[in-house]
Amino acid sequence: MTVHAAPDFREPYGPQSSETELVDAVRSGSEAAVRELVRRLNPRLFRVARGIAPSDAEAEEIVQEAYLTAFTRIDRFRGEARFSTWITRIAINAALMRARRAHPVEEYDAVKEDDQNRILSFPGQRPELPDTALGRAQIRALLEQAVAELPPDLRLAFLLHEAEGLSVLDIARDLSLNPVTVKTRLFRARRRLRGAVERRIRGGFEAIFPFDGARCAGMADRVCAGLRKMGKL
Repeated sequence: MTVHAAPDFREPYGPQSSETELVDAVRSGSEAAVRELVRRLNPRLFRVARGIAPSDAEAEEIVQEAYLTAFTRIDRFRGEARFSTWITRIAINAALMRARRAHPVEEYDAVKEDDQNRILSFPGQRPELPDTALGRAQIRALLEQAVAELPPDLRLAFLLHEAEGLSVLDIARDLSLNPVTVKTRLFRARRRLRGAVERRIRGGFEAIFPFDGARCAGMADRVCAGLRKMGKL
């Protein structure tokens, strides 16, 4: 008796797909793979762009530009680094080019070694209470406003480190900076933020500048429409 393998009912390209599988599918013109990569990368790319751009609207334009650049030049991606790293660099470059056209680059001095490892501290964790949802939303809004008011160089380093969890060395590599400069910018960002938020926030920068739901789906729709217009899908 012949035993047949169970059919695979997985979606063609979805959360179960590896990044490599998705990139290969994009090379073949798969819209589903494009949409899945956009879904995965939206939070990081938006935070990176928002770390440089002065508004959410401009950050969204930068992210869309980064997607279109990456997907239309997918043949240039050689796989020497992760695709997410490659497109993050594209987004950073796009944002920096816009920023340079609008503002001169501001340099920051180094700080003393004993200052470089100081962190933004927060009150200890407490049990969640039924009425905390509104308070948490208000705190997030306060934190987003405080982070948005940081100078772009400080804001970008801070978001990459605190929201995306990148190491100082990773940030230095992606921004082509000396690690000491990255530490300096992190210290200055934390110093500016500490007084405004440490008494009121419960902790966790991963929730700020979210990019999900309808905004995420809308980005995928615009990217796919742009790729179809260019004959890439």
